Order: sequence, then structure tokens, then C-alpha cells
Amino acid sequence: MLTAALLGLSTTYFGGVGLFPLPYVWLDSGVFHKKKCEKKRIRVYMDGCFDLMHYGHANALRQAKALGDELVVGVVSDEEIIANKGPPVLPMEERLALVSGLKWVDQVIANAPYAITEQFMNSLFNEHKIDYIIHGDDPCLLPDGSDAYALAKKAGRYKQIKRTEGVSSTDIVGRILSSLKDTEGGGDNTSTLSNGDLSERHQSQRGQISQFLPTSQRIVQFSNGKGPGPNARVVYIDGAFDLFHAGHVEILKKAKQLGDFLLVGIHTDHIVREHRGMPYPVMHVHERSLSVLACRFVDEVIIGAPWEITKDMITTFNISIVVHGTVAESNTLLPGETDPYAVPKRMGIFRVLESPKSLTTSSVAQRIVSNHEAYMKRNAKKTESEKKYYEEKTYVAGE
Repeated sequence: MLTAALLGLSTTYFGGVGLFPLPYVWLDSGVFHKKKCEKKRIRVYMDGCFDLMHYGHANALRQAKALGDELVVGVVSDEEIIANKGPPVLPMEERLALVSGLKWVDQVIANAPYAITEQFMNSLFNEHKIDYIIHGDDPCLLPDGSDAYALAKKAGRYKQIKRTEGVSSTDIVGRILSSLKDTEGGGDNTSTLSNGDLSERHQSQRGQISQFLPTSQRIVQFSNGKGPGPNARVVYIDGAFDLFHAGHVEILKKAKQLGDFLLVGIHTDHIVREHRGMPYPVMHVHERSLSVLACRFVDEVIIGAPWEITKDMITTFNISIVVHGTVAESNTLLPGETDPYAVPKRMGIFRVLESPKSLTTSSVAQRIVSNHEAYMKRNAKKTESEKKYYEEKTYVAGE
């Protein structure tokens, strides 16, 4: 069981003396105050589809924010995505909730165009006071093969960040389709496999698909790096938080409103797999932890949180209240398993929160499958039409 704060310099979570960065030393002294007031705040803009929001998106926006003082994010419209890439898995409303929920985002522009047109670029510079347009070092080409950011580059107002390796929306779709195909191929008898067999098969799939290599530096970059104050009301919520979606953002927001400090427990891959079965989790524990840490409502995470909340855990983290949402993949206990919330219930600090959305990881995964099936049908129909066309041409030519 590991917290993100342990990987950074902060020791305040456990009552130690923390190190204060230089800005805090001079904050109230008045030194350099005039110079600070005169400094122009740099506003940067970054856009994207942000479909199937993952830690790669979050890291891109973290890097973009580091290039300025205020980050404005454009979320491409459903119509533009359909025209350029195909139907999105998440509609605009859900993608907006995910982007707005990131700790580095200051402002969101809905229904942004896929390509930076001259008109839209002028709007960014004049109306939104944008200084620079940001994009990753991976090429972004329009259907005609041209660079989507050519105008921004020509204007000298373009800056580039490094793409996060090891994850993409396409990669996640591949994981889901591959895992589901493997599960279907094995029939419905996965329950007859031993835990060791299930673990081995799952790790085999994960090893072939996931390229993510977790580092302590990445976790520290996402972490707030500070613990709760002496009299803070600490709220605890746990779960898998797999395929981080708008439902997760909304329940975390609601949980944070109950206190001063939100601590989130991220269950291990083994716990998730044991309670939900194959092919979950789609994202492994470190990937899920980064997605949760990126949320503006989250102060700290426990990486590999236990299934059962104990008295020692409540005391160690000074937890004031434990909450659980009404929407979950499965609320059933395994044979012989005790209620994981029995201790906080006996202590009178447990509360059920009405989940703002009915969205689940399974429902998102099902959308991906449905989109893929529709894509395959369209391609099959297109192939059949082309075949018929060439057959008719051959027939006419033969006449």
C-alpha cells in the first residue's frame, strides 16, 4: 500500500516538517511584489478529442500548463470527430466533464474545430488572449494530408510538447477488444480456472498490450505533494476507477464536498479481477492511479488499497468519513467475504453517496464494442459495394 506523497518531498501527511519552496518563503514579505504584479500572464491553448480520457491526455495538458500561466483547452465537437476520425466513444458532455475535471485546466472551449483555421486562430489570439498554441510532437494530419497546426506554426505562436509513450485511445480500444475476444474464445468456463491460471492469462494479455512503465517521477508530477492540515476533515472513497470516465469525476467531486481533503483508494489488479472477472481491469493499477491523481478534486491516492477498510487504516490516514457511490460494477461479496465497510459502519463514519451518473466502466467498454461492430459492418458493406461495382464493369467490358 503506497501513497503518492511518499514518493515526493512532502512529509506533512504524517505530521513531519515539510520543505517550503522558495515562492512560499517570499510570499508575504513584499519582496519582488511590484515585479510580480507587472508580469504578464501567459495563456496557452491546447485542443484535442479527449475520447477515452487517459493519463497520456492528462500528462500532455500538464506539460502544456508548464509552458504558461493559464491553460485553455479546446474540446473538438462530435461532428468534427465523426468527419475526421469516426464516431467518438464519449459524447461532448462526458468529454467536457473529464477535461474540466483536470487539475491543470483553467478554461474549456466546447465544440472546437478539428483544424486550426485562420478565423479560429484569430479568435484565440484576440478574444481568448492566447499567446501560444500547443500540441504534441506526434503529427496531426487532416484528411487531405496537410498539417492541422500549419497556420499556428507560420504565425510563430506554436509550441511543442513530448508525447506520452505507452498509451493512446487506440491502444485502450485494442486492449478491450483483444481481452473480450480472448474471453469469448475461452467460453464461459473461466470460473473453472484457478486464480493462478487466471492471473497468468491476464498477465500474458497485459504484457502483449500495455507498454506503460511506471516511474516515481511521473507519480510525483501528478501529485499535489502535500497532506491535509492539522484539523482537516479527510474523506475516503475507494474503487477500481478503471477506464476513468465522467461518472468517476462527478462522484469524486461530490465526495470532496464533504470535507477538506479527498483520499482515494485504488484497488489492486488482483482485487478488481477477483470481483469483476475477465477482462477487467483494462488499465493496470499505476495507470488508474495516475488518472485519478490528475483529477482536480483528488488530494491523494493509496496505490493498491486493501479491499477491507480497517481501524488501523482509518487511524493512520486520520479518515473522518468513508463514502461509497450507489452506482458500481458489482456490489456482491465473494463467498465467505465480509463487508469491506463493516468497520467504518460500526464507527458511524460511513455514508452512501447518490452517484450523479449511471455510467460504468462496463457501459463504456460496451460502447467501444458497439462502435467497432458498426465500423466492421460499414467496411464489409463498402467492400461488397466495390466488389459489385468492379464485377459490373467487368461484365460491361466483356459485352
